[in-house]
Amino acid sequence: MKAFNINEQLMLGVCYYPEQWPEEMWEDDMIRMKETGISLIRVGEFAWSIFEPTEGNYQFKDFDYMLRLAHKHGLKVIIGTPTATPPAWLTEKYPEVLNATVEGHLLHHGLRRHTNYTSTTYHRLSAAITEALVLHYKDNPAVVGWQLDNEFNCEIGEFYSETDHEAFREWVKQRYGTLEKLNDAWGTVFWSQTYSSWSQVHLPRLVPGGKQPNPHLALDEKRFISDSVIAYAKIQADIIAEHAPHHFITTNGLFGHLNSHQLTKELLDFFSYDSYPQFSTINTDPKEKRPLYDRSWSLTLSTVRSISPQFCIMEQQAGPGGWVNKMDMPSPKPGQLRLWSYQSIAHGANLVVYFRWRTATFGQEIYWHGLNDYGNTPNRRVAEAAKVGKELQLLSDQLAATTYQADVAIVRDYNNEWDGEYDVWHGPFGWKSGKEWFKALTRKHIPSDVLYMNEETTLAELQRYKLLVYPHPAIMSKATAQLLEAYVVAGGHIVFGCRSGYKDQRGHCYMLPFPGVLSTLTGITLEEYTVLKGTRPATTLTCSDQSTLEAAHFNEIIQPVSATVDVLAVYDQDYYKGKPALTQNRFGKGTATYYGSVFSEEAAHYILQQLDVVSTPAPWLELPEQVELALRGNEEEQYYFLLNYNEQPAEISLHEPAVDMITNQTLQGDIILEGYDVLILRKA
Repeated sequence: MKAFNINEQLMLGVCYYPEQWPEEMWEDDMIRMKETGISLIRVGEFAWSIFEPTEGNYQFKDFDYMLRLAHKHGLKVIIGTPTATPPAWLTEKYPEVLNATVEGHLLHHGLRRHTNYTSTTYHRLSAAITEALVLHYKDNPAVVGWQLDNEFNCEIGEFYSETDHEAFREWVKQRYGTLEKLNDAWGTVFWSQTYSSWSQVHLPRLVPGGKQPNPHLALDEKRFISDSVIAYAKIQADIIAEHAPHHFITTNGLFGHLNSHQLTKELLDFFSYDSYPQFSTINTDPKEKRPLYDRSWSLTLSTVRSISPQFCIMEQQAGPGGWVNKMDMPSPKPGQLRLWSYQSIAHGANLVVYFRWRTATFGQEIYWHGLNDYGNTPNRRVAEAAKVGKELQLLSDQLAATTYQADVAIVRDYNNEWDGEYDVWHGPFGWKSGKEWFKALTRKHIPSDVLYMNEETTLAELQRYKLLVYPHPAIMSKATAQLLEAYVVAGGHIVFGCRSGYKDQRGHCYMLPFPGVLSTLTGITLEEYTVLKGTRPATTLTCSDQSTLEAAHFNEIIQPVSATVDVLAVYDQDYYKGKPALTQNRFGKGTATYYGSVFSEEAAHYILQQLDVVSTPAPWLELPEQVELALRGNEEEQYYFLLNYNEQPAEISLHEPAVDMITNQTLQGDIILEGYDVLILRKA
């Protein structure tokens, strides 16, 4: 039985680096952690050179003392396996473990994540340090779980060492079996790329024009990287599961070229994420209309929730962030640290671990502030964290066993994400359209999930939702198309955007009229299409209610082929003026809506209005746009999170009585939610 169950309680934690501080500070730190409401610490993920200063020479004395102090003061501990930062002796002695650029240049020791996942030498050394740690700490009373490595594929998600090319060749052999099948899958007859020997197969390399690989090879490259990460993580997970079955296993981060759903299903007890909402404020596209800023982080948290309905935030932003040379983020304003903490909790986090306890005084991250500043004196961030800690003690019993509730899901899949990295004819549209749909839903106070489709997805999983939004699934297998047809026939509603349904899983275009295998479900074909670029301006549409929408980036000219199709909007300009741009097909008991462009928030609003199948789960609440509504619940009770992302107060109205879960007061009528404040309600 696991010593810790993430589904049983809400907890606050903090990342701690005892190796960076004098030993005499440790106990005072832990005393103040407990006073702040912190119950758990994460340690060790960057301490390989401490644990193993020379090969085979394991040293645990300092961490043993720290763990005794943690246990003395009632702090639970997660130990991170330190394999993201191998020591200098290792990379000097075993250069074959290093990653390389596409040009073949080795990436050297000096930052982190400079190794590859395919070196058998690195497998052996990683297994050795993991086993030494687990055997030493498996019975330590403070330790409850393990974090595998740290942020797989952070810093870099491409690998071109010699061992990677060799491993890819073996992976391809296992996947295709014969060169004939490989050549068919990659369409190598095009431009005389046909392979006549396995030795000719490599990961992408430089060609005339730079790095421009065969697109089907590029898609398989991402699949290979994901499988390599999971195989590497399994080495560590198996050791922990064998020697410490009573401890949980997790890992943190959400980075590219990794199927985190598969990783979690096969190896982890739950998934963990590192939440830094200000990334979405410092990286906003200046051309974006009505950006959500830090509120948009809720969409990312929805992705995390699709992996683990209840999850851990292993690093929650606790102050201004930044390395010495990049990622300079402002200091959170009063209330924002608490707001971001509840943003994570509202979306399914039961354990929130702040990064970090104290700001580092040396190294790359000396400006990545923790709760405490360099001077180690009380500040408002510590006070805010303490407030959250105190509140979680009140909320834990009611909220811990609940999950996020939603009737609509924004659908994604890894094949299209990975293919879209290279294919500019659909890739750039996926994230944009998903974000615009999220804007429309959250501003109408309709909670939404993210759902990742795969070949194992069942009809029952789809039927949890009244509405699915699958913006631009260029790659669509026939089996998935049939599953979506079954969902709609049974009464579900689905929305597609342009560039849907025309590729198979290899990335080949079907020899079918567009939208390919989705033509039956949507009841349409396409006359033709055009990208809008250069001298081609965005067109406008006239909708059935006589409103106007802008259709930017891409236009498809739709031709209904079924009598059950209704035209909801037509183009206003160009040679396709008056032709359908938005259609809806009545299919069985449900509908399939097809939009021949890239979604905007306005287009999503209009489609929601026409469908009229989802609405706010709290019609008794009157909320302004600036307030997010999130819903956690179970069969017994529903809890309504109201999060104000604006510095200005928000006026809200409760048309029915509800209980404030933090103050236990009953509220009704008009109230003020202060700037960056949070309110958690249950119906009275």
